[in-house]
Amino acid sequence: MAMSRKLSRETAFLLLFEYFFKQDESAVEIYEHAGEYPDFEESEYTKRAFFGTCENIKEIGEIIDKCLVGWSSQRVSCASRAILYLAVYEMLYVEDVPYKVAINEAVELSKKFEGENSYSFVNGVLNACASSLSLK
Repeated sequence: MAMSRKLSRETAFLLLFEYFFKQDESAVEIYEHAGEYPDFEESEYTKRAFFGTCENIKEIGEIIDKCLVGWSSQRVSCASRAILYLAVYEMLYVEDVPYKVAINEAVELSKKFEGENSYSFVNGVLNACASSLSLK
């Protein structure tokens, strides 16, 4: 059975979290190691979103950094960073994901994987990114 886009996105987020956390491993190594986990399910969307984000990490990071008003990128947790990068990747490169859906899904990931108030931070930064990209 094919994975839902929501589950594929969550898997891509988990891979990105590991990518940001384990800075000594390449994206390819992280993806290959993920296959060793019994509950890892590969999907085309997971693979595209993970590698696409990693390949465009500099551009995505520059967009996010401009929207971190009052924050330094060093203060952003690995989980929030992975969520933000994935959402901006979707806004920029995934034509069939409207920016509002990318933001909403990022907020949902933040609620599931981050602390109590992280989702409002994620929402604010992504709305600023959408505005700066002229998506709004």
